[in-house]
Amino acid sequence: MSRQYTDYYSHILGMSLPIEVTGHYGYPVIMFPTSQGNYTQNSDFQLTDSVKWLTDSGKIKIYNVQTIDNLSLYNKNIPPYERIQNYELFIQFLVKEYIPYIQELHQTHRVAVAGASFGAYHAANFAFRFPDLVSHMISLSGAFTIRNFMDGYSDELVYLNSPREQMRNAEPWRFGHMQIVLSTSDEDICLQPTREMAEVLSEKGINYWYDEQKWIKHDWPLWKMMFPVFMGRYFS
Repeated sequence: MSRQYTDYYSHILGMSLPIEVTGHYGYPVIMFPTSQGNYTQNSDFQLTDSVKWLTDSGKIKIYNVQTIDNLSLYNKNIPPYERIQNYELFIQFLVKEYIPYIQELHQTHRVAVAGASFGAYHAANFAFRFPDLVSHMISLSGAFTIRNFMDGYSDELVYLNSPREQMRNAEPWRFGHMQIVLSTSDEDICLQPTREMAEVLSEKGINYWYDEQKWIKHDWPLWKMMFPVFMGRYFS
């Protein structure tokens, strides 16, 4: 397996973010770690390796991106308005710096995004806010609001980064091209949030793939079991 480690300097964030790249060629897949996880986490827990046949065969190339959870939404040492402002800087880094770099590198307009747990939130939030940039969104046990991080604080950025809310006012035609996966299980702590997100999409008439497994909890065994199913359907 081809795996490399690099840094990408963001002028918007004023720092370098480490990136793990798996694969030598193929459709670009941007992946995010779980809450405050390291950029190598998806590989450390073999989630990346669960689709090894796709990276080895040149069907996909995976970019595991470091997030700034500990400087934004999870940082209780700063006020809520700074948490959401910092998170918005991360979003703008993706939109204005990193995704354009991937677009040029792969000569493609759209990318796939994926993640588990809070990584699924990152993927869904980006995809639902910027659908023209995303072809596939795979949410593994995701949650779809950040209200619980805001200590009661609310502004437009909180709304924009809470997919369950902002998607209620979305224009459905903007998502017609996107392959959307909402994956969960009956013992998943994110079962209800995933069902609620599915209801929002249904009400808007947006197509999606809802998958609910049985007798398995919110953890890596569930995600490693289902991620290759979804990726194999779209990229084999």
